[in-house]
Amino acid sequence: MAVRTLRASRAGILVTVLAVLAGAAGELLATQPLPVDELAPGVFVHQGRHQPWAATDADDVANLGFVVGSDCVAVIDTGGSPATGAALLASIRAATPRPVCYVINTHVHPDHILGNPAFAALEPRPRFVAHARLPASLAARAPFYLHALGRDTGATAGAPAFPAYEILVDDSLTLELGDVRLHLRAWQTAHTDNDLSVHVPERGVVFLGDLLFSTHLPVIDGRLLGWLAVMDALSGPNGGLAGHLVVPGHGHPTSEWAHAFARQHEYLALVRDRTRQAIAEGRGIAETVEALAGTGIEGWLLADDFHRRNLTAAFAELEWED
Repeated sequence: MAVRTLRASRAGILVTVLAVLAGAAGELLATQPLPVDELAPGVFVHQGRHQPWAATDADDVANLGFVVGSDCVAVIDTGGSPATGAALLASIRAATPRPVCYVINTHVHPDHILGNPAFAALEPRPRFVAHARLPASLAARAPFYLHALGRDTGATAGAPAFPAYEILVDDSLTLELGDVRLHLRAWQTAHTDNDLSVHVPERGVVFLGDLLFSTHLPVIDGRLLGWLAVMDALSGPNGGLAGHLVVPGHGHPTSEWAHAFARQHEYLALVRDRTRQAIAEGRGIAETVEALAGTGIEGWLLADDFHRRNLTAAFAELEWED
């Protein structure tokens, strides 16, 4: 496995700090910081609401985080609108005067990336980091994301709507924030085709993005079989999660990650098995979705919004498997 290490440049740090101290006061008066929890020293998480995208406050439905090192700060996902990104930035400024050197997006979904413009406006500009396949996926989806943002929240993304990614991860990469390292890993197609995990070994925390859902029904947008394989790798003895606190993309951070993985695996495996059975019985996609509409959703939130969509995605994938 090829491993790269990047160290945050100290150039411009003093300029950034002075700019923050001189120019942020008025902005912060107008921007209410997001509530955050400090899970470990210097590791902060904001928990999004369990709501569908079209609901009130739909731009604040994903878990967001930031890690404060001795040199600078790394942000992990930025929220579903520029306003949410600005509120996250206000939370960072309330926690530390250190500059933001990296903005990491765990995958392409709008509730995780539409806050990017709030950070692209910083000077000097932080470096944006993503899975190597994210830019292509974003290019195909961007018009739809921006339309939905305006339609459902009344917000506009502004310019630049989607800042360019300077650092792309195709395998693994280590970022250094001074005394804290972040180990990034790019995964095979799972929840999406561009999932990235962020491990903070010195603090015992792992950000999994939407590779893990807790309470919120898992959502298939990549490859069901690939997601099950990635879950097996993560939850196995070589997954690197033992003794760590895990932050899902949606739901409560937990040290009981094995239980969270088992519950998600149970749901996704049931979707796989029942869909395979329906295909073997010669059922079409509409009949399969209707027949399985109530299967496996007990105890999950937002099942009405996403379960039928998951069944449709599973059928389209499994219909042609050998």
